[in-house]
Formats: sequence, structure tokens, C-alpha cells
Amino acid sequence: MSIFGPVPSRRLGSSLGINNIPYKICSYTCVYCQIGPTLRMETQRQHYSDPEELAARVKKRLSQLVETGERVDYLTIVPDGEPTLDLALEELLLRLKETGIPVAVISNASLISKADVRRALYVADWVSLKIDALTENLWKRIDRPHPSLDHGDILVGMEEFARSYKGTLCSETMLVKGLNDGPAELEKVARFISSSLSPSKAYISVPTRPPAASWVQMPDAETVAAAYAIFTEQGIDTETLTGYEGNAFVVTDDPVEEILNITAVHPMRSDAVKEVLRRKGSDEKSIDRLVAEGRIRRVQYGNWVYYVRVMKEGER
Repeated sequence: MSIFGPVPSRRLGSSLGINNIPYKICSYTCVYCQIGPTLRMETQRQHYSDPEELAARVKKRLSQLVETGERVDYLTIVPDGEPTLDLALEELLLRLKETGIPVAVISNASLISKADVRRALYVADWVSLKIDALTENLWKRIDRPHPSLDHGDILVGMEEFARSYKGTLCSETMLVKGLNDGPAELEKVARFISSSLSPSKAYISVPTRPPAASWVQMPDAETVAAAYAIFTEQGIDTETLTGYEGNAFVVTDDPVEEILNITAVHPMRSDAVKEVLRRKGSDEKSIDRLVAEGRIRRVQYGNWVYYVRVMKEGER
């Protein structure tokens, strides 16, 4: 379990990240995942986090941030696996809400057909559900789900959740060039979102960080614009997430340890890492040492070098 940030979020402003799942335990192994392939595919919910301990650590971090004048807009459950796999999620959300800060959960929606998962997510103030494709074959090619998952059940579960949820519901669709970025598929996705989810906002994303599969590419600007038009024509409040969030990472403790925590779930551009170290008066050679020790790696993606945490299954 770990907390990191706040980090700049294109959806949530200044977001204090909370990781409630051991490294890369997930129900999907998406081709575009920014933190690499899934190490253990899982769909059975288990107790992974200690809500009392994790909430206490969050409250301690918030106290530190108050002292430095930093703001937090959301407490965000955004682990390096699927957060709803944690049976303790509902209790964790209830404890986090005691802070008075809105709590968000970013989920791939793979377990949303389970009643206990929906019940847990009802507690959150803001929930994002992923829907990358309506066509089952494309869903399998992009999200590469656990074989026990049923796409139809997931879609029905999303509809059931949307009918009863009282908070802010958002959807997110990641476009992968040559797969789900054609007008026929986008129209199917948009119709489902409009008729079955009616979210406060639908986000259209592209891979802006190094993906798990090296062949994954971003669609061009014209394709993203067409996707935006298709969604808005269905009456959906739509926003595209195609840019860099910025370097406004907040570090209150040891900067090297904090960079390790952030890069486990949120690859950082080289300029962001340098800025964090500069603000804390730390030597950039500390990152070189982490690379030499095999604890972090450099990845070239587009015009930038990113730093990504190197972890083994079961690490937190």
C-alpha cells in the first residue's frame, strides 16, 4: 500500500493518489497500460489493503500538506492494479471520506457486474468507468481481459451502477490507432454511453505515456477530433485527454522515495523528475543510481524520456 503526490490530474486537479492493490494484480492486461503488462491476472476479490492504516497515512500526509500550503482537490484510488479487487475498498472509502475531501475511484469496470463492487463504489464521490469498445473482439484485443470475464455482464453491470449511483459518474475511452478509433466502433461506444450511462462527462484519451505493448500508437489529431464529434453528437459532455498534465508534483518526504512511489503507478517525464529533485535540493545523480540498481528504468516515448518503477509481483 502506498500514497503518492499530490500529482497533477487532467480530470481531478490536484490528486493525492492512493494505491490499495499490490503491484500489477489486475483483471485486464491492457495493451496501452502505462505501467507495463499485468503480472497476475485475477478476478476474485480479496483483502489487500488495511483501511485503518492506509487512511491514517493519508491523514498524516494531508496534515503535512496543510503546513506547506498545498491543496488537494481529490483523494484518488488509482492503484497499479484494479482497485475493486480489494474487498476492503468500501471500508477504505468510508474512512477516507472522514477527511472531508472528495474521494474518487478510477476503475476498469471489469467487476462492476458484482453487487458488492457496485455497493462499494456507491460510497465514492466520483467514479470513472472504462469502456474502450462495444464490440467484444475489440474489447479482447485492447483490454486483454481475464478469460472468466463476460463483456455482456460488464455492460449490464455498468448500466445498473449508473441507474443507482448518486455521485459524479464519468466514462473513459482510450483510443488505440487502428483498433477502436474508427467511426463505426466509436458510434457504438457513444450510443451506449449516451443511452445507458448518461455520465457527467465522457473522456476520450490517447496513450500519452509508454504503453505495455510497443506497437501501440496514438491516433492522429484528425481522428481524435472525429471521435469528439461523434460523442458530442450523441449529446454527451465530452473532453479529450491528449496533453501532458504538467510537472506540479508535490513531494513532502524523501524525494527519491516519493519518485519511486509515483513512478510505480504514474510514469514521470524526465523534466518532472529533475524539477522534483531541484525543489528538494537533491542531486540528479540519485536517479542514475536507481537506474543502475535496477529499481527504475528509462523509457523513450515520443520526444521524451520517462522514468518507470521496476517492481516484482507482490511489491507495494
